[in-house]
Amino acid sequence: MMSNTLPFSSAARQHELAQGGTPCEGLVQQALEGAAAPAAAHVFTRLYPEAALAAARHADAARAAGVQLPALAGLPVSIKDLYDVAGETTLAGSVVCEGEPVATRDAPAVARLRAAGAALIGKTNMTEFAFSGIGINPHRGTPVNPADPSLPRIPGGSSSGAAVSVALGLAVAALGSDTGGSIRIPAALCGLVGFKSTQARVPRQGALELSRSLDTVCAMTRSVSDCLSIDAVLAGAALPVRRRPLAGLRLALPQTLMLDGLEAAVAEAFGRALTRLSAAGAQLVEMPLAELAEITRLNAPGGFSPVEAYAVHHQRLARSRERFDPRVAARIALGEPVSAREYLAMQDSRRDWIARVEARLEGIDAVVCPTVPLLAPAIEPLRASDEAFFKANGLMLRNTFAFNYLDGCAFSLPCQAPGALPVGLMLGSVRDDDARLAAVALAVEAALAAP
Repeated sequence: MMSNTLPFSSAARQHELAQGGTPCEGLVQQALEGAAAPAAAHVFTRLYPEAALAAARHADAARAAGVQLPALAGLPVSIKDLYDVAGETTLAGSVVCEGEPVATRDAPAVARLRAAGAALIGKTNMTEFAFSGIGINPHRGTPVNPADPSLPRIPGGSSSGAAVSVALGLAVAALGSDTGGSIRIPAALCGLVGFKSTQARVPRQGALELSRSLDTVCAMTRSVSDCLSIDAVLAGAALPVRRRPLAGLRLALPQTLMLDGLEAAVAEAFGRALTRLSAAGAQLVEMPLAELAEITRLNAPGGFSPVEAYAVHHQRLARSRERFDPRVAARIALGEPVSAREYLAMQDSRRDWIARVEARLEGIDAVVCPTVPLLAPAIEPLRASDEAFFKANGLMLRNTFAFNYLDGCAFSLPCQAPGALPVGLMLGSVRDDDARLAAVALAVEAALAAP
């Protein structure tokens, strides 16, 4: 259902073409032209045409001279409007930050992408201050999910423009972030691959905070291997992935919450995926994982995101609340009455919960579930109704948030039938299990793609 502006959307494939003599400059020029097309309305908040073309020309010249370059060199990559770029004010999808001091240096994630030779084509739109899984932005417009030309559907959030930039073929990879699912939700709804690493893997400096306990710097692409390539750049080191066959892997199917109330199309796609995985030799283990039912109670009062976001934004709220997205302001304000005693108790409860869940998942290669329980909803009903918005937002975040709370790692992979609306299959594991989970994701991706 999607049409790509770039002739090839895989970073690995474009790198191969570039090594064979296809100019990166042409690919970047096409991306910049596509970014100005009607289909890309509201995707970017700022473009960097001169710098992107210069990076592409540099890569072309180096390759012509016989220099072997990194996989991302000269290829178009987008940056979520959450990250500092030297000389600019980081707006994070807001208008309230306009006029604040400019960043004096690039965020480490941005600097590492530049050092790898990526052609950074622009900053992408997002939910204000990264605070929802929907992707609606009342200030800067909402990027439309390209998966369905017949109905404007949400892209997912908060990395909304990031996902659409890759789905439209305007970037081979998109730098985003994931606090409760902000990489995996839009990846699932737009038919992409998203990887949320263990939080400590990539430095978070230079990214405007939502929740210091949960924020993760990560990216989305079109394949697991591309995700691993960009993760290696962001983290400063590649994961030591040892490929594994799917046969014999133990995949846990959580019987609490994560499989509840699935939309029919999601249930069908997920069931089809499980059949393929089982046929390839994976062991599907039904697991109660009753601890999942505790998260709502433990992540209260307020929750980590509202409490920690209030600490970041309380002065902006006091000064200019009327300039916030009202739905974002209301959620941040939930953190105001939470006491230090309550906040520390939340931290203690989380540590205990993580230890119990890590013990429960001993011997499991990955948890498997739908990334989100529904297809991408239409934009307009969620824009018009607070009730509909918050109901959908809760469902979007329900499955993904568990791995942020766990400080774990997780992939979302597309699992829908050809021609169907995108559905994500999520693979998750415990913290610092990124390399093993990546091997599982590569094996699962291959099984889902098999004829």
